[in-house]
Amino acid sequence: MAGQFGKGCHLHLIDGSAYIFRAYHALPPLTRKSDGMPVGAVSGFCNMLQRYVEGNIGSDVTHLAVVFDKGSHTFRNDLYDQYKANRDAMPEDLRPQIPLTRRATQAFNIACKEIEGFEADDIIATLAAQARAAGGRVTILSSDKDLMQLVGDGVEMLDPMKNRTIDGEGVAEKFGVPPDRVVDVQALAGDSVDNIPGAPGIGIKTAAMLINEFGSLEDLLDRAEEIKQPKRRQTLVEHRDQIELSKKLVQLDGGMDLDFTLDDLEVRDAEPETLLGFLSEMEFRTITKRIADKLGVEPPVIEDRAPEGATPPEQDAGPEAQPFDPDTYETVRDADALQAWIDRAHERGTVALDTETTGLNEMTAELVGICLSVDPGAACYIPLAHVSDAGGNLFGAEARASGQMDMDTCLKMLRPMLEDDSVLKIFQNAKYDCKVLARYGITVAPFDDTMLMSYALNAGLHGHGMDALAERYLSHKPIEIKALLGTGKSAKTFDRVPIEDATRYAAEDADITLRLWQLFKPQLHREQVTTVYETLERPLSPVLARMERHGIKVDRNTLSQMSNAFAQKMAGLEAEIHELAGESFNVGSPAQVGEILFGRMGFEGGKRGKSGKYSTPADVLEDLATEHDLPARILDWRQLSKLKSTYTDALQTHINAETGRVHTSYVQTGANTGRLASTDPNLQNIPVRSEEGRRIREAFVAEKGNVLVSLDYSQIELRILSHVADIAALKQAFREGQDIHAATASEMFNVPLADMTSEVRRQAKAINFGVIYGISAFGLARNLRIPRDEAKGFIDRYFERFPGIRTYMDETVAFSKEHHFVRTLFGRKIHTPEINAKGPGAGFARRAAINAPIQGAAADVIRRAMVRMPDAIADLPAKMLLQVHDELLFEVEAAAVDDLIGAARDVMERAADPAVKIDVPLVVDAGQGETWGGAH
Repeated sequence: MAGQFGKGCHLHLIDGSAYIFRAYHALPPLTRKSDGMPVGAVSGFCNMLQRYVEGNIGSDVTHLAVVFDKGSHTFRNDLYDQYKANRDAMPEDLRPQIPLTRRATQAFNIACKEIEGFEADDIIATLAAQARAAGGRVTILSSDKDLMQLVGDGVEMLDPMKNRTIDGEGVAEKFGVPPDRVVDVQALAGDSVDNIPGAPGIGIKTAAMLINEFGSLEDLLDRAEEIKQPKRRQTLVEHRDQIELSKKLVQLDGGMDLDFTLDDLEVRDAEPETLLGFLSEMEFRTITKRIADKLGVEPPVIEDRAPEGATPPEQDAGPEAQPFDPDTYETVRDADALQAWIDRAHERGTVALDTETTGLNEMTAELVGICLSVDPGAACYIPLAHVSDAGGNLFGAEARASGQMDMDTCLKMLRPMLEDDSVLKIFQNAKYDCKVLARYGITVAPFDDTMLMSYALNAGLHGHGMDALAERYLSHKPIEIKALLGTGKSAKTFDRVPIEDATRYAAEDADITLRLWQLFKPQLHREQVTTVYETLERPLSPVLARMERHGIKVDRNTLSQMSNAFAQKMAGLEAEIHELAGESFNVGSPAQVGEILFGRMGFEGGKRGKSGKYSTPADVLEDLATEHDLPARILDWRQLSKLKSTYTDALQTHINAETGRVHTSYVQTGANTGRLASTDPNLQNIPVRSEEGRRIREAFVAEKGNVLVSLDYSQIELRILSHVADIAALKQAFREGQDIHAATASEMFNVPLADMTSEVRRQAKAINFGVIYGISAFGLARNLRIPRDEAKGFIDRYFERFPGIRTYMDETVAFSKEHHFVRTLFGRKIHTPEINAKGPGAGFARRAAINAPIQGAAADVIRRAMVRMPDAIADLPAKMLLQVHDELLFEVEAAAVDDLIGAARDVMERAADPAVKIDVPLVVDAGQGETWGGAH
């Protein structure tokens, strides 16, 4: 029906989000065969649109639009920052499908409308008001209760699931009031789903009763003193501001300025070529044939292409795409060019990003530029702070004149997209880029990380750096950074790289990252590691970033005093060493130590290396230390030297000048088993067995008025071993809270617990922990300082008493040999490529395979706890600072220590739930003090 919208016209408004989520939850997961892209929701959405078209077009519907939400931030978030804060994150396999549903709507030749900063409900409210004012009718296809306030005077709702019309009576049946008072009831009752506060303790029925009695929300609040019930009266008086805010949140904006008119929504027939082309691209065979038959045309041929990744990972050439051509990458120099890339990112629903900075320390590095990629081969670089020929960074007008964007303008434009839930941001090592952007006030979400995907897929096979991944999976050797920056003393920072060269390098990084994502994303599902990636790896990244930004305070004076004390003690040891040796020599020189011990003094066991010099590693000196004081004193000197150089001296250089704290960096992909590594500086390897090592932790202190709290899993690997190997005696001991080492000794040596000696318990402890790591009789003999035959007897007796452990070991090795990987209780896949090796490496590979499921499960448990911890302690004046193996360290205000311990312990002890039911309790020990050492 051509012409202007007016009397006799009938407008149908489809709630697009409702269609999408209904389609997503109604169908099983479906992926496109050619590339593994999830398309189940798109398929359901298309079928729903087709059913709608068949049932309505040709009737009295004259105008039609599908209305969508755009982004997650609206004017309501500006009114109340907790609006919809409790909503679950969008499912990851749904996110890339959102832009495809827009394309589907357009393919059906239906108007597709969305406006930044407003919800779809506001657009629907405005269109309904305009249509009603023009004398037309409106039908809203949705069951959303928030839209019921629009019903009446020519506006109705149609629940598409139940095919039931919702009119004024239907609204009154649900809310107890007519449509024009729905917002008053909602303002009082609040909404837990949208996090609208309302009036505490007042539900829908009570709210309706009050509105019917007083006539309106405003009259109710003005006359609240007339309410007889004291508690209800007090609630309305004390929470008036909150209730009035709630009404603003639930009231739809029906007066928006739209950039289109009702006439633009006129019903149009679909273009067969466009519609069938889209359906063919999605590889929807059934609906494509059905629509082609209805249109009387031949359906397009949809090739039955094999999914990517059908070949083994190491042979996978990656998704077919445009060849890498750095000359095609764009340098974005102005707002118009950048907006075009932002629009493309919104259209795709995905964008790969990378930041270029002046250094590798996220706490101090300055942003130089940002690169984006939206399609393979399509990438750009936005230069922001490259220096001029005369030196000095360029900003504002000067930057624009030099062909760079103004940084504030760029970040202001990018920020909505970077924080938009409907656009998935893809990084290689997201933690670095997100920490850099956080310093500029941008919180990136949601994101994917190709480095973490590679780790979840290929732990144990290879490294996960971008260059290595590009060569392995994309058969492409990227531009090397050292070619731009140089090496050694002449190396320069990225801000001094010419913009043309920077574009070729940086845009290529984003292009590679996108292609790796296209390759890895579908593999997660095929390799059954989606859960590991989505629940352990990706959500841990922002948690670690926050911990790294918090840092921990270190007392420089304490470190300095320790360094001086260590230096004095080393001088004393050096004098003693020279006396024992009978001559002076450089104690810090391994070659001179070897010559003294084996050349002049004639100790046995000396071996010369390729250089012809004696080797003096710690294990050699430890063996000699049982025979003579000299090697023992050399070991003592080396330990103090390492403590001084690695910690008491070096830590002082790591104190951030702005924060006064040390900010370590955690590596998620460093260990095959899932254990985290700490670097720059490494705070996980501070020795705790020696008195000097424990003293170093005294330099880590709480801020004034705060306390450091340590929570540490007790014997978690033994607990997991008792579960996976099904050792009844060990499980019973753990359940009863017995001393597990004494219990083991009692079982092994038939010694009653009451008669247990410390020596026997020490032997059992060494075996308990040694067995986890596949210790040999030789290794146990060294640890316990006993003959090897006696150590072998201990191990044999251990396996006789706990045969389940031997069974677990044998079965794990057999599985590893067959499949070349093992799995943890939580599904982590740890590859064991060397398991069938022969020679000296065979024993190590076997022990690694045995240990991996146990150590990996322990790592998974603490990762799960860390992911849940921020929400658990959000209301406490506390921060999680460090993770050290099985320990988490917190800083908390002194008055809240008990609350923190209770909340954190609960999270840690229940971390395995509900994924895995471990047969023994996980127990967490807690300590507190003004220093890290005092917390133990």
